[in-house]
Amino acid sequence: MPDLLLELFSEEIPARMQKRASEDLQKLVTDGLVNAGLTYEGAKGFATPRRLALTVHSVTARSADTREERKGPKVGAPEKALEGFMRAAGLSSIDEAQIQSDPKKGEFYVAVIEKSGRDAQEIIAELIPGMIRNFPWPKSMRWGAGSTKPDTLRWVRPLRSILCTFGPETEDPEVVAFEVDGITSGDVTYGHRFMAPAPLRIRRFDDYTDKLNAAKVVLDSARREEIILEEAKNLAFSQNLDLVEDTALLLEVAGLVEWPIVLMGTFDERFLNLPDEVIQLTIRVNQKCFVLRDPKSGALTNRFILVSNLIASDGGKQIVAGNEKVVRARLSDAMFFWETDLKTPLQARVEKLGNIIFHEQLGTQLQRVERISALAKALAPATSANIVEAERAAELCKADLVTEMVGEFPELQGLMGRYYATAQDETGAVAAACEDHYRPQGPGDTVPSDPISVTVALSDKLDTLSGFWLIDEKPTGSKDPYALRRAALGVIRLILENNIELSLIGAIEQACSGHRNGEMQVSVADGVATDLLSFFHDRLKVYLRDQGRRHDLIDAVISESADDLQLIVRRVEALSDFLASEDGKALLSGSKRAANILRAEEKKEGRAFDGTVSSDLLSLPAEKALAEAVDASVGKAKAAVDAHDFSAAIEALSELRAPVDAFFEDVMVNDDNAQIRENRLNLLNRIRQATQTVADFSKIEG
Repeated sequence: MPDLLLELFSEEIPARMQKRASEDLQKLVTDGLVNAGLTYEGAKGFATPRRLALTVHSVTARSADTREERKGPKVGAPEKALEGFMRAAGLSSIDEAQIQSDPKKGEFYVAVIEKSGRDAQEIIAELIPGMIRNFPWPKSMRWGAGSTKPDTLRWVRPLRSILCTFGPETEDPEVVAFEVDGITSGDVTYGHRFMAPAPLRIRRFDDYTDKLNAAKVVLDSARREEIILEEAKNLAFSQNLDLVEDTALLLEVAGLVEWPIVLMGTFDERFLNLPDEVIQLTIRVNQKCFVLRDPKSGALTNRFILVSNLIASDGGKQIVAGNEKVVRARLSDAMFFWETDLKTPLQARVEKLGNIIFHEQLGTQLQRVERISALAKALAPATSANIVEAERAAELCKADLVTEMVGEFPELQGLMGRYYATAQDETGAVAAACEDHYRPQGPGDTVPSDPISVTVALSDKLDTLSGFWLIDEKPTGSKDPYALRRAALGVIRLILENNIELSLIGAIEQACSGHRNGEMQVSVADGVATDLLSFFHDRLKVYLRDQGRRHDLIDAVISESADDLQLIVRRVEALSDFLASEDGKALLSGSKRAANILRAEEKKEGRAFDGTVSSDLLSLPAEKALAEAVDASVGKAKAAVDAHDFSAAIEALSELRAPVDAFFEDVMVNDDNAQIRENRLNLLNRIRQATQTVADFSKIEG
């Protein structure tokens, strides 16, 4: 079966767009083939700094013939109905339709639409130009003489040539002929921009990759990554150094070169006085280079790895020298920022936060710091944090935003706060909180454990959430511009992973009061705390399900007012363990039976059976035993729940298993005596009430 090879050759494709573009190319083409009635066995997209390529294997040579019967209106239907049917079926006359008869519905028109299959080359020649014109680049441009015309082709950078061949492996493939904006498809591509720019005539994919490789182009980005990583490690090892691996940088650099050549440069040792992260980020951002570490001490060294796209005649000396010059200049700037920042304590920078607007309706960063400090003071007892240190850390946590270093490298906010706080002799806990209060920033990020960091991190996130809830800027659908879902997950992880018992309602109300009492006036809607608590419940459910917890047990223990996340989780765990036991399964079955009977009788009579159980109306041993067991169990379970001992509460409920089983075995609930019947229904309600001390058993599956 024939294969398709497509290449779109451009002046440049930015590294950040390559992976997505190769995926889009593969999907758009293969979806188009399938929609046109063709099948294929496999496909793979590729990208380099100058080309997008796609190979599709074993494509059917022709689409199948199709036959469709489209049912129309009855014979004798109004003219307008007939016209609509003919238009939809592509008929020029109703005489072209067949008449079929149905014993029940009578005679009606049927259009038989037959379409002959088409050659794959014809389909491809029609598909590719439209795909190119509508390719979903995040940014694109026009060029040349037609750049002012609105219908001119837009591409990420000027598109120079299109290669498109199709044919079986055993024969010479043919060029699929089409034209896009003056560019005619062919069987020619080009090698490396400098080392092998001559045209290459291509037949099929194997031929394509071999000729590109000979022309100093590695087509597969994964292979380029392997080459860079392997050679960088080897070069570092040759100098008794270790490469500091950087996955994101590796991916980016592989998108900048078609023929990677790994070299090593150096910089002045005096720059090693800078924090390691500053050195790494400076070299990474400005020169896309990797840093090297001493394997014994773990400290950075004054050497770095760079990747060239050229085999230089001088062995790369000029390329290395050029990179060293730029690195030296950038590190000089960083050293200036570092030394300048150290001259001004963080405390002296706090007032400058008043010049930074956090949000037009939520005030400045200075106002945020004041709110976070007040909230940290309020939360400190729950987190076991020193109140004085918590307030101090909250006061300084945003001060590095107005430093020179963070102004140049916003990615270093928090981290530089820790460095500057340490340099001015703040306590280790306060310095750590300046960095860690941003954490966790995602599901994979670490959660701080020091009480001071935890307190400031909770305060920061709760201030953000309460503020945006107060101004009604909540996430909607997939839109969450202020990352409020991430902030809520951060609060959940901080509480659960540090075993903190905290009333969220109280914390939210405290956070809201900070907004109300600040300089900024906020119109406070009723129910903000309750609505925000519901949002936390939704995020908690997602978090626990991701942890492998049963969704029905989570729903069973979360009530609208449940605001201690730690207790919710403990309740879920205790309930899960109980329901895995025979007592648990039996009690769940019995409680559901009781609930079903109650539901049916309450619906029938239109009232609830929630009255007092009269001992005088209990005549059978089984119902007497159940009443006594329920009274004892409820008291024990409630006391255990109040003490946050959910295992003990569950154990108290487990004592109901035998009495419940015996009741349903020996007692007829719907007795002929109306008083006895109602008393027994009230007793069933007591079972329901007993189980609800721990969870809503009606929401548990099984």
